[in-house]
Amino acid sequence: MESSLIELLVLAGIAVFLILRLKSVLGTREGFEKTSVEPSETRPVTRNFEVIEGQPDPDIVHYVVENSDEAKALAEMKRTESSFSVAEFVQGARGAYEMILMSFETGELDGIKPFLADDIFQSFVDAVAAREDQGLRIEAEFIGMRETHVVGATFDAETGLAEITLKFVAELTSVVLDQNGETVEGDPKAVKRQKDTWTFAREMGRDDPNWQLVATDA
Repeated sequence: MESSLIELLVLAGIAVFLILRLKSVLGTREGFEKTSVEPSETRPVTRNFEVIEGQPDPDIVHYVVENSDEAKALAEMKRTESSFSVAEFVQGARGAYEMILMSFETGELDGIKPFLADDIFQSFVDAVAAREDQGLRIEAEFIGMRETHVVGATFDAETGLAEITLKFVAELTSVVLDQNGETVEGDPKAVKRQKDTWTFAREMGRDDPNWQLVATDA
C-alpha cells in the first residue's frame, strides 16, 4: 500500500513538471485572441541577401522580373544608397498602408501628414470634411494583408528621385454611420477586400529615410 502511494506521488510530481514545462514553452492564452498574422497572409521577412558577382540580386528578383525596367531601377537605387533593401521597403510599405488606410477611414489624419505628399494629404482632408458635413462617420477594423506586389519602379539618376509602385490587397470591415449611429452603408460583421495601387517616392541618399505616398489609384 505504502509502495503504491509513493508511486502515485512520483507520477504526480512528473505530471506537474511537464505541465509547467509546456507552459513555459507555449505560453498561456486566456479567452479569444486574434493571431498577429492571418492564415492567408505571408509576412515578408527581412534577409541579408548576398549578391554574387554576375548573379541576379535575390533582394530584387524576389519582387520583380530579372532584367526588367523595374529591376534595373531598383538596382540603381541600391547602388546610390547601399543600405537600401527592397525587402525592408516592402515590409515598411505594408505597415504604412495599414496606418494610412485606417487613418483615412476614421478621419484622424494629423498623424499621417508627414507620410503624404501635399496634394494627397489635401485630397484626404477634403474627403473627410465632405463626410463630416453630411454627418457621417466610419467605423473600421483592419483584418489583415492578403497580397503585396511591386508593380512599378523608376529612378532618376540626376535628381536621385526614386518611385516604387505597389499593389495592395487587404481585408477589413467598414460601416458608415449617420449622426444617430444608424447604419447607412456596410456591415460591421462583413469582411470586405480592399484593393489599392499606391506609389511611394523618396530622394535617395538623403538623411530622411521616410518615403511619401505621392499617388493613389484604387
